[in-house]
Amino acid sequence: MRTWIVLAIVGLFGSSSAEAGEAPASGESLFTGQVEAILANSCVRCHGGDHKKGELDLSRRAPALKGGENGPAIVPGNLDESLLIEKVAAGEMPPKSPLKPEQVEALRAWVKAGAPYPREPVSPPRAGADWWSLRPIKDASPPALDAEATRWVRTPVDAFILAKLRENKLTPAPEADRSALIRRLSFDLIGLPPSPEEVARFVADADPLAYETLVDRLLASPQYGERWGRHWLDVVRFGESEGYETNMPRFNAWPYRDYVIRAFNRDTPFPQFVVEQLAADVASGGASKDWLSQAATGFLVGGTHDIVGNATIEGMRQQRVDDLDDVVTATGTAFLGLTINCARCHDHKFDPILQKDYYGFQAVFAGVNHASRAVEAADAEARREKATSVAAELARVDQGLDEFEPVARLDADSPARPMVNPRRNVERFAPIKARMVRMTILATADPIEPCIDEFEVYTAESSPRNVALASAGGKATASSEYPGSAIHKIEHLNDGKLGNGRSWISHAPGKGVVTIAWPEPALIDRVVWGRDREEAYRDRLASQYVIEAADEPGAWRVVASSLDRAAYKADAPPAAAADSGLTSEAAARRAELQKRRAELKAKLDQLGPTVSMYVGTFTQPATTHLLRRGDPMQPGAQVSPSAVAAVEPALNLSPDAPEGERRLALARWIGDPANPLPARVMVNRVWHYHFGRGIVATPSDFGFNGAAPSHPELLDWLAARYIAGGWRLKPLHRLIVLSAAYRQSSRGDAGAQAVDRENRLVWRMSPRRLEAEAVRDSILAVAGKLDPEMGGPGYNIWEKNTNYVAIYKPRGELGPDAFRRMIYQFKPRSQQDPTFGSFDCPDAALVAPRRNISTTALQALDLLNSGFIIQQSGLFAQRLADEVGADPERQVDRGFALALGRPPAPAERAAAAALIRARGTPSFCRALYNANEFVYAP
Repeated sequence: MRTWIVLAIVGLFGSSSAEAGEAPASGESLFTGQVEAILANSCVRCHGGDHKKGELDLSRRAPALKGGENGPAIVPGNLDESLLIEKVAAGEMPPKSPLKPEQVEALRAWVKAGAPYPREPVSPPRAGADWWSLRPIKDASPPALDAEATRWVRTPVDAFILAKLRENKLTPAPEADRSALIRRLSFDLIGLPPSPEEVARFVADADPLAYETLVDRLLASPQYGERWGRHWLDVVRFGESEGYETNMPRFNAWPYRDYVIRAFNRDTPFPQFVVEQLAADVASGGASKDWLSQAATGFLVGGTHDIVGNATIEGMRQQRVDDLDDVVTATGTAFLGLTINCARCHDHKFDPILQKDYYGFQAVFAGVNHASRAVEAADAEARREKATSVAAELARVDQGLDEFEPVARLDADSPARPMVNPRRNVERFAPIKARMVRMTILATADPIEPCIDEFEVYTAESSPRNVALASAGGKATASSEYPGSAIHKIEHLNDGKLGNGRSWISHAPGKGVVTIAWPEPALIDRVVWGRDREEAYRDRLASQYVIEAADEPGAWRVVASSLDRAAYKADAPPAAAADSGLTSEAAARRAELQKRRAELKAKLDQLGPTVSMYVGTFTQPATTHLLRRGDPMQPGAQVSPSAVAAVEPALNLSPDAPEGERRLALARWIGDPANPLPARVMVNRVWHYHFGRGIVATPSDFGFNGAAPSHPELLDWLAARYIAGGWRLKPLHRLIVLSAAYRQSSRGDAGAQAVDRENRLVWRMSPRRLEAEAVRDSILAVAGKLDPEMGGPGYNIWEKNTNYVAIYKPRGELGPDAFRRMIYQFKPRSQQDPTFGSFDCPDAALVAPRRNISTTALQALDLLNSGFIIQQSGLFAQRLADEVGADPERQVDRGFALALGRPPAPAERAAAAALIRARGTPSFCRALYNANEFVYAP
């Protein structure tokens, strides 16, 4: 054994064998032959550079001899005293992948020879600018095959697959049967099972193009966007809460989800897809201007965001750079398959990405801010018309409620009316003939200039008129006007337009006088005023005032004042109107009006011409600096907006480039056909979701630490086809799913398993468990309860949260409002669906380019005992009874057809019918939901 090891070691170094009588290898030849590679690949990543575990540095000889926390690692010439040899020989180091015996012997021989370091430092291997994924895409031709092999080939994809199989002496599995193929296609393309009728038609269809017709139908289905949109939301860490400890909800983040679904259904070309997500707000063209395209920038702010804030300058800067790091990370992994974020503190240790490149990316996004933005709705004009109608009814309801307001008491010596409020204050008094009204403001709740958005005076008639309106002849004057403002003018006091944007502000802190006069005397009994009817502002509120009326100038009479109102407290809730003094009929009438007012207000809130969406706001940023060690308190050299220098084509912008142009330029750089990464990455993602494993098994890492492609020529051929086809995914899907490779059965083969355990060479179709969303959606579909409604705010399975730290407690029971597809489920971070979260759902805190596939007892328990499953099993049973009656055998046949897409075998039919007779149909339905066949794609 020892002779073999020595021979192997010497042979690896290119020397003749010891048995040939030649001198053994020197320490230096050992180092340059194999030891340097061992140290570089297996040791210095953890024991070298800036971060040395156990204080041990093996990258240079002197610190290696000195050792770390546990003493000297290497004692030249002494194997027994060298801790390095002890650890690698015991398999303790490296911890995750122990060295092979021949590598351990090489290290022993090197230490025995004196452990020389002819080259220092030893660095981990890294990719260069010539790394395979950074080279231009080669439009390779499919391999030539003999006539016999060609008979298996259905698309050029198969030529690449079959050539590799033959190299490894493997043969493909036979084609799956038609019932399996339609289920596989349906789950892959739309995420739902086919109906029994669809299965029967396809199985019986003699048309030689039946399969192609099925593929085209599924790709054209709107449910395709829901299925593939979910995949993209995983890749870009989409969630609907802030994350961190508060984790407060973002109820207006859903438009980004709808944008993604629409983009996949439209088969939006990839360059446009990138431009919209990075720069829809500044991109030209009609497609980028509609409201849902504007929602695309939700990608930029789709990650976590700490809303607590930090009082220290260090904390504030750290929060800001963390937000920007999230954007850089998501952009790099989603579109480029590069871990650009690894260069935040230093040059990337493995890929040709400089720290300067990282901060060039950060400069591109330096003007992006987490916030909601108002975007004009698609039906803005219709919304305006509807809002006008609703506002008019709301005004009539308000006037009806005015009748129940208490009359102002000039003789009150204690509060008789509620305190003033910013929205709307009613001053009722005995009818008086007047031609003018004056309000003298004596103080505001805060010591700044008072503001009034509208001042109204109503007649004491059966149909009250606002005689103060400018359109009715009212004329407004005031003691002063806030200087230099276009929105706070005297004429806005009575223009009939509500809100802070059309208001008056005095020029005197805490004081002001407004007067409204109209042409003819009128009998009036009410004045209405407010600071901001839209309830956006609460400052500048008049808290002490006197209101007077007069028929002639100088004949003023006090009709109301603040003396009989409760003292204003900014944090006090609005006082509820009291029923005292009202008849039961009047109290009931007021309650009816209050309810109607709440309904109208809620409707009006949804009818603005704009839609508020969590899609970010953008400001021109300050200068970006490279941060030493990533520390925001150690700014270094100024950095201009740029991309990765090692990736063609070059992108460099001026330091003062407009904010929007930065994002747009980066988007165009990503979508440039000369950039070799994006097409490869997107093609690989599609392959990954169709076969369960990408041609590159690390879908978001095409760098040195990522996996090598199993079929590099196929990857480039598909990428070239993708670009040539206009960067559209649906033709790519079609090319892949029409292939013989995709149509293979999942038949096992012990011989092939021994050669290619992970099925990287695609000698069969690997069985794949469905994702949580497909499982839940299928359960609803089979029960006949899946709601097909698309788009809009999602359904919420959580009880309402009112705490300042979000607590997401599941609702006790879910009804039809929660029976939509799972992609529409409101998705807070770090919280999982109580039934389907166990099926490896990502929590949206980080990007998830591929999902883990686990098999746990909790999954079985959830599918067997959860309230949702019990509920749906009952609904499934009811469907069977409605469709085929009470006969157990017929229920079994229909249940198998709906849930599994096939008829039961005789033994299955007998056992299932016996279960129904003994335990009832719901138990049979639960058994079907728990079948492996139900949760696995064939």
